[in-house]
Amino acid sequence: MITAEKLKTLTTFTHQALQRALDKKARDMEFTGARFLGITNGGQFCYTVVYKVDEQGGRDSTKVYLTYDPAEGRVSADID
Repeated sequence: MITAEKLKTLTTFTHQALQRALDKKARDMEFTGARFLGITNGGQFCYTVVYKVDEQGGRDSTKVYLTYDPAEGRVSADID
C-alpha cells in the first residue's frame, strides 16, 4: 500500500531531487524546473522537467518517471 504520506512525497519531488534520483542517467543535463503530471497506467509517477540546452539560456523539456517499490521502500527513476 502507498500511504498518504508517501503519496505526498512521491508527487512533490523538486527538480534537484529528480536530478539526484536519476544519478548517472542524466549527468549531462542540468534541470531547472519540474512539475508533477500524474500517475501512469503502469503506476509510475510522471514529471515534466525543464533543462538547460546551452549557455545562452536555451531550455527544453522531457519526462521523468518514478517507480516506487513498496516492499523495498525504494524509488527508482528513468528519463524519457
